[in-house]
Amino acid sequence: MSASTGPFRSELDDPLIVGSPPFGEVTQRIAEIPEAELKNTPKWWPPVFFVASNMAGVTTALIFYLVWEGVGVWGVSNPVSWGWAIVNFVWWVGIGHAGTLISAILFLLRQRWRTAINRFAEAMTIVAVICAGMFPGVHLGRAWLAYWFFPLPNQMQMWPNFRSPLEWDIFAISTYFTVSLLFWYVGLVPDFATLRDRATNKIRQIIYGALSLGWRGGNRHWQHYEKAYLILAGISTPLVLSVHTIVSMDFATSLIPGWHTTIFPPYFVAGAIFSGFSMVVTLVVITRKLYGLEDYFTIRHLDAMNKVILATGMMVGYAYGCEFFVAWYSGNIYERAIFINRAMGPYAWAYWSMVTCNVVIPQLFWFKKFRRNLTWMFISSILVNIGMWFERFVITVTSLAQDFMPSAWDYFSPTWHDISMYIGSMGIFLTFFLLFLRFMPMIAIAEIKGVLPHADPHHGHDGHDDDGHDHSSSDEAVTHG
Repeated sequence: MSASTGPFRSELDDPLIVGSPPFGEVTQRIAEIPEAELKNTPKWWPPVFFVASNMAGVTTALIFYLVWEGVGVWGVSNPVSWGWAIVNFVWWVGIGHAGTLISAILFLLRQRWRTAINRFAEAMTIVAVICAGMFPGVHLGRAWLAYWFFPLPNQMQMWPNFRSPLEWDIFAISTYFTVSLLFWYVGLVPDFATLRDRATNKIRQIIYGALSLGWRGGNRHWQHYEKAYLILAGISTPLVLSVHTIVSMDFATSLIPGWHTTIFPPYFVAGAIFSGFSMVVTLVVITRKLYGLEDYFTIRHLDAMNKVILATGMMVGYAYGCEFFVAWYSGNIYERAIFINRAMGPYAWAYWSMVTCNVVIPQLFWFKKFRRNLTWMFISSILVNIGMWFERFVITVTSLAQDFMPSAWDYFSPTWHDISMYIGSMGIFLTFFLLFLRFMPMIAIAEIKGVLPHADPHHGHDGHDDDGHDHSSSDEAVTHG
């Protein structure tokens, strides 16, 4: 009995693509989704897009209302001058980390299981960063002075304040968004050329022709493509670490108890990857079912992501413990009081919700039964992101609500505007993401062929797989592994 079929069968024996389809079938299956005419759009897509776009429209109206009325429409007050806006900002930035990690770091580490989900995760990253970038602008208060963020020429009456955390956020987000967009677009170029060559509609030919930048799939094109992709992966890798490090410094460089700690940069980065992978799992579980792509988004992909969630969840739990230890070991009575207040004070409900979702729930992924159960991984991925939102809420609010003057202490409560802005940002996310699913290949066609068994030039000798499929008749070649 072989290891692959016996009782000691490894999870790595599971195929990355079920059924080993011919190359032409892979192209057809993935390309037919964006190629479908509007009348053939899946029945669920129009109503979901209608709801999401309306949520996005309401968010736009809420921003105008905020500019008109001022930040008093939020629940912020004295001493809680930072509220849901900064919480939502950090949460969305964190969600945007999985795409770059999957595309860049796992690419450099030659992890073959990334190929089915990298395009999907990259699109999620770009949309999440768009949602995140909205909040520093509205948090400015005087949104018409947002140009103060940028290092414009010296004629300005007011110079940019490079010591302001808002300034750092703008540089971090703009850099991350630009590199992520380039990385995503470069990966799309061969697939745009495929859609161009398959298009029967003149308008589609023009659009995809322009987007494919004259790609013809020649040897020189592939050489330049591989070099550009590798360079962008190398640039993107430190960005995964630097962006959320800068976001953490919004807090860590202050003197507020509970914030002024050096553990924040690695703690925030681990939390960002944790929440980002959880969001990818949430979206993949839904999308693979709606589009019937279970053979491409396989259990092996989801299992690998759940292992990353388990690992980063343990890092986050370790950071929680370190925070309490440092608060006790430092001998700083104010630091100690903040952490006792987090666990036993008026916001204890938020703290223990955070610990339950982020530390306890992922521990079940030690067991293969839970790690490969679609229902459980879907529920747990949502709970993890709820927990990560609570984490940012606990960090932000508990350190401010009870500051250095007991006479100023107050309990923070969100207003209808806070809640609506948060829900509306999800509408923006879904609107852009649904457009991506509808009009672009959600799986990298050129890359995914490289993980098929018959992509190996030494695989088989007569054009047939072990499973009996005839691949010799395919008119396409695998050019990217």
